[in-house]
Amino acid sequence: MAFLHCELFSNIMNMATAVNVVLPEEGNLNKVPVLMLLHGLSDNASGWSRYTACEQYAREVGCAVIMPEVQRSFYTDMVYGLPYFTYIHSELPKMCQRMFGLSAKRELNYIAGLSMGGYGALKCVLTYPKKYNACGSFSGVTDFRFRIGGGSDKKEDAAAPGPRRPESSEFTAILGPKLQVKKNQDLFSLAEKVKNPPRIYLSCGDQDFLYEDNLRFEKHLSNLNIPHRFDHREGNHTWRFWDQSLQDFFDFIRREDKAEN
Repeated sequence: MAFLHCELFSNIMNMATAVNVVLPEEGNLNKVPVLMLLHGLSDNASGWSRYTACEQYAREVGCAVIMPEVQRSFYTDMVYGLPYFTYIHSELPKMCQRMFGLSAKRELNYIAGLSMGGYGALKCVLTYPKKYNACGSFSGVTDFRFRIGGGSDKKEDAAAPGPRRPESSEFTAILGPKLQVKKNQDLFSLAEKVKNPPRIYLSCGDQDFLYEDNLRFEKHLSNLNIPHRFDHREGNHTWRFWDQSLQDFFDFIRREDKAEN
């Protein structure tokens, strides 16, 4: 596998930004699966390659991996900031297709992420379901409205390990002064409107402070008859859990692809 660190200029954001890319060294890149892998609130483009075996898993399936950087934007087109959501779902894929010869076909494109990145991945597939073959959310922020509203009043939630909660000024920059999560930013609302969504894989540790949020979202998907799988087991908001989840996601899409064929 080839590992590339790219500094590229985004026209939509009018600034330079970083993206890490893993590519198979042999074969036609236009025919390989492509995974967009999204980072969490406290990470950047290097997190997945530094703390997991993502390159090894990609080698096993002959997959290209795109790891972008969006700061602490929650994968939104910010009210007072940059259009990171448009960058992730539209501009960056086209740039990678042009620069590396990757395919835009739905059956070859996947997206996944952890925590804030899980929210971003689910938001992409529920907004643009025709672009992706499958989605993975690991310890994802599935209930954005609940989290903006202050989360749980349980003491164990306040003490649970995880990324530092964004300050009110950050939420204001993301959502505006009223801190309004619009329907096109709310995964529950998006799920109610989506047609023919791709396969969805969810995972969350039983001790994770986002576990109850993921349970609510999984129940919502079940009520809507949206095909998905939810894995939960011993674990917390940690890279050890996300490394295993990424491996499980690769296994999930390989099994599902074989079943379809």
